[in-house]
Amino acid sequence: MLWVQLRVKNMKSKIRILIFCFLLISAASPSFSQPPGMGMRKWRGEHPCWRASDLDLSQEQRKNLELIQQAYFREAQLLRAQLFTRRLELRELLISPTMKMESIRSKNSEINELQSKHEERSVEYLIKVRNLLTSEQLQQWCPEQEFPPFRQMMYGTGPTGPMHPRKTFPPPE
Repeated sequence: MLWVQLRVKNMKSKIRILIFCFLLISAASPSFSQPPGMGMRKWRGEHPCWRASDLDLSQEQRKNLELIQQAYFREAQLLRAQLFTRRLELRELLISPTMKMESIRSKNSEINELQSKHEERSVEYLIKVRNLLTSEQLQQWCPEQEFPPFRQMMYGTGPTGPMHPRKTFPPPE
């Protein structure tokens, strides 16, 4: 009988610890602690922040923003296509048993240069958008919301992890 009482007491303490941990985690988690609609602007004050296209832009600002966006996305699309091609080439080099390490490293350097160029173009795009906005609009603008790659560049990958499903390998024979 004593054994059963100790076991029940032990279970109660484990349940209390579990509940405490859940409450602690939920209180510390941003998804539970922030009211809905409060985005990333916590460090800049009470006001929410917006993408440039969501701000109260004049007709001329809208037209210029569209031109800036079109030019950026055209160039970014080309860079992304080149990155995709280089990554496929790197993959082929990596799985080839006869390929020399220098070729693999060289292809990786090409990829790094293209990634760097893409990031530079992203920052140039943001500078152009910044120059388009008034000082009042700048106070409400969040550059990290303009496009996901910049957000990842600043804050790392998101909580959802990789976008592709994990592949499972067949069991060894």
